[in-house]
Amino acid sequence: MRRPSGPPGLYYDPQFLTRAERSEVTRWLSKLRPIWEKRFSKHHPAPEGVANRPLLRPVYWLGNWQFACLGYYHPPRKTQNRCVAAEPFPPALAVLVRRVEKIVHRQFPPSYIPRGWHLNTCLVNLYGGRIQDGKMVDNARVGEHKDAEPGPVASISIGERALFQFVASRGKGHASQVVMQQWLDDCSLQIFAGPQFKDRLFHRVQRVDKKAGHRFVFPVDGFETRRVNFTFRYVPPKDIVPFSKLPKEHAEDVQEYVEALAENSPFWRGAL
Repeated sequence: MRRPSGPPGLYYDPQFLTRAERSEVTRWLSKLRPIWEKRFSKHHPAPEGVANRPLLRPVYWLGNWQFACLGYYHPPRKTQNRCVAAEPFPPALAVLVRRVEKIVHRQFPPSYIPRGWHLNTCLVNLYGGRIQDGKMVDNARVGEHKDAEPGPVASISIGERALFQFVASRGKGHASQVVMQQWLDDCSLQIFAGPQFKDRLFHRVQRVDKKAGHRFVFPVDGFETRRVNFTFRYVPPKDIVPFSKLPKEHAEDVQEYVEALAENSPFWRGAL
């Protein structure tokens, strides 16, 4: 029996997925059609002097879709009409979610777990390199940030290992201090929660290895994926709205994304 451990508020199991479970998840991934999003849009334009570039990586969401241009939890801190109802978890992930929730209740104190908490959203992040001007540019990183959704956050990784860091901000103009770092391995599970790792510290993915030779094939032009991460979080149900209920300007801002998703998803075709 493995006995994963860590400091209070942090749980890590380097071998959470069995080989059979990994294969099942990979089979589901082979049918996925991730999309590129831009940070800003017509009704939520970029600040003056800031270019509206795509995100560093293609993404897919389950449970609800937090379109980047709608700014869920971004300043001004609003949550209404920002999360759009999305596809439910496929069976390959649903069984893992149930297991993770049991681990959370077993490993973390009740004070770390909000009332009604359960993992009802998942961000599928693709990490790798993008071809730009004929050259491969490595975009396998995420800048420091906090996940503002309430309660514990669970992360399942497959593919190349990633260097994950918890950092403390030293203020504008100063490099953040690395408080703790760990490698997230293929088939691993990481959970963090509580006042230290969830509320006070920021976190980031500093880099992703290339040593093991993991590659995933997605129909995304000009992008090579070597790591896939599933980040599971809790969004209060009151914050989740169907696409048909979005205010007009919000719907217009994400219309092109929903249309792209609808090309391969019965759920999104129904949403249209």
